[in-house]
Amino acid sequence: MTTPLKDNPLTGHKPGRKAGDDAQAQSWRDQSWEELRATRYWERKTLAEMDDHEWEALCDGCGRCCLVLLTDEDTGETFETDVACRLFDASARRCRDYEARHARVPDCLRLTPESAGALPWMPQSCAYRRLARGEGLADWHPLVSGDPNGAAAAGIAVPAHLDSEDAVSDSVLETRITDQRC
Repeated sequence: MTTPLKDNPLTGHKPGRKAGDDAQAQSWRDQSWEELRATRYWERKTLAEMDDHEWEALCDGCGRCCLVLLTDEDTGETFETDVACRLFDASARRCRDYEARHARVPDCLRLTPESAGALPWMPQSCAYRRLARGEGLADWHPLVSGDPNGAAAAGIAVPAHLDSEDAVSDSVLETRITDQRC
């Protein structure tokens, strides 16, 4: 039997953020993004040293951390489904209410520099996980490739059409498994 895995992160919060920081961080692909990209900060800073803008820019927009995950109670294996968090906009691959997501989805985890490499169910391709493990960013990552749609082009991103967890009964989640995670 599988059970829903709680604490799915919707990327990008470091402890101690000030209210209002999320709106600015959500728009990381603005004109300053190219300037930020040019600094290659991820090669010289640890996750803990990054400012909020740098932290947010690490998100590749794949959306995989926003999927409903199931864990096999006997083996501990984690599986992806084709069902997303109720706040996830699959076509944009972003949260619909990023700033208030923790209030609206209480089990949404705050991803931190400490947890980024320690969560075994995070996608192997996740920039936070890769950097926490000293692996560097993938060639397709937007900060490396310059392509904001690099995750989709590389086949890493979730499909643009997913069902919301609000539209899918827990009793059928096992039938919605798409990929073994860990």
